[in-house]
Amino acid sequence: MQRHFYVYMLSSVSGVLYVGVTNDLARRLQEHRSGIADGFTKRYHCHRLVWFEMTGDVNAAIAREKQIKGWRRSKKEHLIRETNPAWADLAQDF
Repeated sequence: MQRHFYVYMLSSVSGVLYVGVTNDLARRLQEHRSGIADGFTKRYHCHRLVWFEMTGDVNAAIAREKQIKGWRRSKKEHLIRETNPAWADLAQDF
């Protein structure tokens, strides 16, 4: 059975960005939105899924997350605009 891993970015209404990795994107979004755990996304209200990519390799997903976290904000914004120029909440289809 093929496993999938997701690297994703969430945004707040004010534009704060959060980068994460998970093996179940729908579940993880629900956790962020419900505020189950205290942390960055709860504190800064990062709940809109504005970008994600999928891979079958957990190590590649973790490496990509670390890579993106190391980028300047402008590079993260460019990545988002490439596939989601309106910064729409991509989780609306989940």
